[in-house]
Amino acid sequence: MSRLFGSVRARATLGATLVVAVALVAAGTAVLLSLRSNLLGEAGTQAEQSARAVASELAARTPYDGLSGLDGEDRPVQILDEDGRLVAASEDLERITGTATADVTPQPPGPGGDDDSGDDPDDSDGSGESLAPGEIADEVTFTNGSATVDGDTEDYRFAALEVETSDRGRLTVHAGAPLAAEHSAVSTTLTGMLIGLPVLLGVVAGVTWLVTGRALRPVEGIRSEMAAITASEDLARRVPEPATHDEIARLARTTNATLAALEASVERQRRFVADASHELRSPIASLRTQLEVAAAHPELLDLEGAVEDTVRLQRLAADLLLLARLDAGERPADARVDLAALAREEAAGRTGVTVDAEPAEVTGSRGQLGRVLANLLDNAGRHARERVTVTVRRQGGRAVLAVADDGDGVAEADRERIFERFVRLDAARSRDDGGAGLGLAIARDVAVRHGGTLTAGAAPAGGALFELRLPLAR
Repeated sequence: MSRLFGSVRARATLGATLVVAVALVAAGTAVLLSLRSNLLGEAGTQAEQSARAVASELAARTPYDGLSGLDGEDRPVQILDEDGRLVAASEDLERITGTATADVTPQPPGPGGDDDSGDDPDDSDGSGESLAPGEIADEVTFTNGSATVDGDTEDYRFAALEVETSDRGRLTVHAGAPLAAEHSAVSTTLTGMLIGLPVLLGVVAGVTWLVTGRALRPVEGIRSEMAAITASEDLARRVPEPATHDEIARLARTTNATLAALEASVERQRRFVADASHELRSPIASLRTQLEVAAAHPELLDLEGAVEDTVRLQRLAADLLLLARLDAGERPADARVDLAALAREEAAGRTGVTVDAEPAEVTGSRGQLGRVLANLLDNAGRHARERVTVTVRRQGGRAVLAVADDGDGVAEADRERIFERFVRLDAARSRDDGGAGLGLAIARDVAVRHGGTLTAGAAPAGGALFELRLPLAR
């Protein structure tokens, strides 16, 4: 069962069919009840009319054998006296239920004949309305029952009302109207519903199945294309985007955006691995060469060069490890760091660096932020002619740390490219002088991880200006 309804299409079809089924059953029940109530009301009206017609004749002192309502074949009538005895009934009435008495044969009147209860017409047993002679009661009582007339048994709606006669006292008239039309109409309607309901539910299920399948067809296209991309590992492929403006189209566009970001990330990783391998190869090869020469000719050992290559290799390995941690999503610490104190600490011992800072506390890793400032100062020191200026100020809800030099500056076209990994501009291509091209890339990644930005611009003195903006600590 779980596999049968394991698809969205099947569940949507089942859900829609169940909802429509419940709605149709509720509506059908309401229609049947309303139809039955209306037909019962109509039958009750007919029974009341028959009862009032007989009561009118009784009020006019018509004898029992002269009553026109007693010869009806489809509307049985009973007339009861104050004592509940049957005094008159329809011809050919054989059996009756649902009235005050089941008697069908009139009983003889008590002592005094027809007039034994008519000495005082206004005297009643206290039940029902107070009626004057010849007056018919307004209150009508309805009941359901059955009657057999001339061998035919049917269900009837009976109406009972009282009439005060001047010669026979108070009488109660029970008249019935057949319910055959009500039964037939309800039965026909119910049969139609039982036949039509499954057909209508089948139509609803079929239409829902087709519409849902058509709506979900692009999803299957997205799924199959994603499966093909996974199998082929070709991240340049994209899923088809429907020419609509619904949720599925937005899903396809989001999926393609995710694939594009994943492709860029993988390509960036590949370039990173290739560049890292290339950068590591040079100092390792140089160090190996020096060691091999020293092994053959100890007197030619360049100890200082070997140490420099080792230190350079160590720094490069540390940079690569830091970038790897940043790419893995390492969260910075939640310590409070004063950028002004950090700037003075990093500038200490550096020639030509001046600091103009006001207290500005941020939240983050002191070690990583110190690495950012050290990288910016190293970069400025390589390009400055005489002076490097570090300023720290508060601006709105952010702390701004700026590092400016008086060198040649950075061309506007290169102000974003310099933050890419292993990028060296023409003026800094020497690995000995320009490093591996990771300092600014690390600085920006750390800034982003701390919720800030790092941008390059032009300094007032004509050199480069790097501005680090971080949210102030709360």
